[in-house]
Amino acid sequence: MRVSLLCQMGLAALATSSPVASVKKQSKPPAFFLAGDSTTASGGGWGNGFLTTLVGGAIGTNFGHNGATTESFVSGGDWANVIAAVKKNAGAYTPYVTIQFGHNDQKAEKNISVAKFTSNLKSLAQQVTAAGGKPILVTSLSRRKYSAGVIKPDLVEQVKATLAAAAEIKSAVIDLNAASMKYLNAIGETNARTYDLAAGDSTHLTPAAGLVFGNMVAGLISNSSVGPAVKNYLNQDASIEAAIASGTYIFPNI
Repeated sequence: MRVSLLCQMGLAALATSSPVASVKKQSKPPAFFLAGDSTTASGGGWGNGFLTTLVGGAIGTNFGHNGATTESFVSGGDWANVIAAVKKNAGAYTPYVTIQFGHNDQKAEKNISVAKFTSNLKSLAQQVTAAGGKPILVTSLSRRKYSAGVIKPDLVEQVKATLAAAAEIKSAVIDLNAASMKYLNAIGETNARTYDLAAGDSTHLTPAAGLVFGNMVAGLISNSSVGPAVKNYLNQDASIEAAIASGTYIFPNI
């Protein structure tokens, strides 16, 4: 009996000091840094809506820039700020960088081929990893352009390129384009028009719509390859989550 009791006490002590218990104590909350164009940025994108879902000590910053491409975001200095934030916060947090471009890269006057766009995305993601962070590539938010009652896809090549880039470098990726298109088709054009930032603007979002699609991003990340590490830090609004899941129109109060 005495030997058995001592063995049990020893096993309990080993469990208390085990590497697994130690890892739990050392786990760090995520820090999300959002890189992208105006469909991510403050004032017309999903970024700020996504930041409202962060809980449990997670932090985030929206670095989205109106009119940005994968090249101007770098040359204009925005990317340097993202990388600086990753390095600064890598000690206390696990940095994640969402990377969503395409709306402006596809414009002929930008002179960015699909091949170059793909290469740029891979480079950005690899730089995040080198800086101590984890990249999450994001396909472009769908425009709300309808034809015969359904969304007309107009970012097909950029979506394919984003998914291909992620596959090539084994980066986390979420298909926001497919998810947003599915939801917009479900709610219909009349309802979708209420998400337009201004009359005739089928690209940018009102603050309420930003909450809808920001919550959508949170859900997609929770179900992505990085989901197990971050989903407890992402708290979707229950009514928005339910509306997205059922394809039901919602216009949240701000």
